[in-house]
Amino acid sequence: MTASKLGVAVLGVIGGSGLYQMPGLTAMEPLTASTPFGEASDGIVRGRLGDTPVVFLPRHGRAHSHSPSTLNYRANIYALKSLGVTHVLSVSAVGSLREEIAPGDLVVPHQFIDRTTRRVGTFFDRDVVAHVSMADPVCPFMAAAVASAARATGASTHVGQTYVCIEGPRFSTRAESRMFRQWGADIIGMTNVPEAFLAREAELPYATLALATDYDSWREQDEAHVDEIIAVMTKNVARAQAVVAGLAAALPDVGASPAQGATKHAVMTRWEVVPAEARARYALLLGDRG
Repeated sequence: MTASKLGVAVLGVIGGSGLYQMPGLTAMEPLTASTPFGEASDGIVRGRLGDTPVVFLPRHGRAHSHSPSTLNYRANIYALKSLGVTHVLSVSAVGSLREEIAPGDLVVPHQFIDRTTRRVGTFFDRDVVAHVSMADPVCPFMAAAVASAARATGASTHVGQTYVCIEGPRFSTRAESRMFRQWGADIIGMTNVPEAFLAREAELPYATLALATDYDSWREQDEAHVDEIIAVMTKNVARAQAVVAGLAAALPDVGASPAQGATKHAVMTRWEVVPAEARARYALLLGDRG
């Protein structure tokens, strides 16, 4: 494990569809995750992969009981931050919008397009106004390390793509799927927004390991079916777990990540007028600005 300038490096893993547990974790300890923004998706587990501390959170719950639209993204990210996580890996099933990204391939996207409509997309929705830059929402050091770990599994790996996030839980119409291709999107999913944006607001270096499961509906012969997606996803779970293990063994130094200090100049509100309750709510994210 590469030492972080931040001190002890702790990998936070958000497990998506199919990845509800993390085999290989030792010294496992279940944790509760109450936050000022509500409860996290499910019980969080802390353990170790080799020498690396790991905090694992199943995004949809271990029984997959939370839909993409009802997830408490803020609580999930805040909980990871509060538990000392320094690096965040999001593992997510996606549809492919490109012929060359075949079901079973791995993708490490660099950009996101937000097509969600029902989610709270920021921690700063009351009392404090902060405008955090999202020009490049993925940490380049994390993305490079994830890509390296993915290639080490022998999987066909694509790096630098654009992920369009739709509201869900329904799949796209053919017209929508084709429109997203025209926009320049390469993969489509339902969960990485606002997750990636909240991670940046929390100054957590974030990257996605996307597991391509289908071709969405842009090709005439294709449409997304849950049973087919699950079949591909099941085959990919072991590969995803291998990527996590490889990443844990070689966490990058994220001291120069754009996530570090992301909120330093983002707060517009005069701190002296912020109520005490709000200061307490944001203490983990903003520190003491008095």
